Amino acid sequence: MDSMPAELWIDPVAHRLHRQWRTVDPEQLEDVAAGLWRDPRLHVMTPAEAVTYWLRPVASDPQQHGNSTNGARLSDGERH
Repeated sequence: MDSMPAELWIDPVAHRLHRQWRTVDPEQLEDVAAGLWRDPRLHVMTPAEAVTYWLRPVASDPQQHGNSTNGARLSDGERH
């Protein structure tokens, strides 16, 4: 897809982010969306695709990434 103009892309991205984080100030989410626009990998995606891609680490299964703070996967014997 050819990239959309920034002004047409940022607003729907901010709206989708607000659906994820309703307690965050919408102006802050608009700033986040503008920052995402500056990522060349993201602004060539549709707003929905970009938000889904960007939120993958938040939306994924924590077991898939391990539970330790450094990201290392713990064995069953190491979990508390």
